[in-house]
Amino acid sequence: MRFPHPLVLLIGCIALAALLTVVLPAGQFERRDDPVTGRSVVVAGTYHRVDPSPVGPFEAVVAIPRGMADASAVIFYVFLVGGAFGVIERTGASTRLIHRLVERLGQQTALVIPLASIAFGLGGILIQMSEELIAFVPVLLLLTRRLGYTPLVACAISIGAASVGAAFSPVNPFQVVIAQKVAELPVQSGFGFRMALLIPAMVLWIWATMRYAARTRVAPASPTESATADRLAPPGAPSISPSDLAILLTVGVTFGLFIYGAQEWGWDFEQFSALFFLMGAAAGLLGGLGISGTAEGFIGGFRDLAFAALLIGFARGIYVVLGDGHVVDTIVQSIFAPLAQLPLALSAIGMMGMQALVHLPVPSTSGQAVLTMPVLVPLSDLLGLSRQVTVLAYQYGAGLCELLTPTNGALMAMLAATGVRYDEWLRFASWRLGLLVLLGISGLLLAIAVDL
Repeated sequence: MRFPHPLVLLIGCIALAALLTVVLPAGQFERRDDPVTGRSVVVAGTYHRVDPSPVGPFEAVVAIPRGMADASAVIFYVFLVGGAFGVIERTGASTRLIHRLVERLGQQTALVIPLASIAFGLGGILIQMSEELIAFVPVLLLLTRRLGYTPLVACAISIGAASVGAAFSPVNPFQVVIAQKVAELPVQSGFGFRMALLIPAMVLWIWATMRYAARTRVAPASPTESATADRLAPPGAPSISPSDLAILLTVGVTFGLFIYGAQEWGWDFEQFSALFFLMGAAAGLLGGLGISGTAEGFIGGFRDLAFAALLIGFARGIYVVLGDGHVVDTIVQSIFAPLAQLPLALSAIGMMGMQALVHLPVPSTSGQAVLTMPVLVPLSDLLGLSRQVTVLAYQYGAGLCELLTPTNGALMAMLAATGVRYDEWLRFASWRLGLLVLLGISGLLLAIAVDL
């Protein structure tokens, strides 16, 4: 039996979500605007039943384009990123750079995996990079192909490392910082404790990736074996030209603005999309493609990432269905209510596990924070459990779930863009995720022991 195609898998999840709106009672919490987080948060103890709103078959199908509309900013970002790198690939600059890099590395090619994992892990630690990683797919595939690594390695050192970094981050603004604000804890409190767990988590992931890469490595592809060979400089002339340097400088400046804009100017996907469009247009002109050649490069890039972009919309449709059926709050209420009957340590571990379950219907980590933390904070106070431990349970449960859940549109898009099957990724990530979960549970127990 073959594992379902990602599109079939997501459609099945939408159908399951529609079924849940029929069998689960509809209910919701009252909400209030929180000036501290700038978001709408639930009010603990206000869950109540509402009139049933079952989602029928046709309404479930309608949720697909609605999900695409909700995720339109991300989808267009993926298209424009793909177009921009399609232009750069057409110039041959990235190919010649990778060829020169591999030559310089010589016998030290294994260093690429830890260095790249640390770089992308920092992206997850600082700004929880996810959909943004799609911008790196063309370069990652080219690099791993030249080194003899499989496309799965490209996913592991990018979205895998970034997800691990975000899950254990002490400063992730979209996860731990929001959760701490909702829990009324000082921002970045427990920094040292989280760093003590972040380091072994990253080491574990990098070691597991290097082990897999060494076991599955094949003969490196030569430059002429690349799918873009017809667009490269003639064999024997791989030197980097002044126009290549100008293009690479443009790319570097773009990513510099990307990071600075996200952290200092509050940029979102609309600004990122415009930035990459400008990068692609400049690269095409600098690379001598002309206006028509640049346009053709954009079209080729759009085509390459079209499926990946659409998967994000299908994944968002799952949450649309559950929201229309008013069962998201019901799921949260029913999952966390039994925790009050457990001993302290088991309650903390249970919170972590339940947060992972909640992350399936609520794929946004920041949305999950404002949904679950107001419910769990009063419960933890009642149990005598530290609020910091409650935040850790949310952080590890929701964050690590990002490595596997099919409702994570960024993960599904990255797998589609790199050509990695979802079942192949499951086989790779599952036991590694198990080790990370054990590390997270150990962290929770240690935090309780030291009264964090």
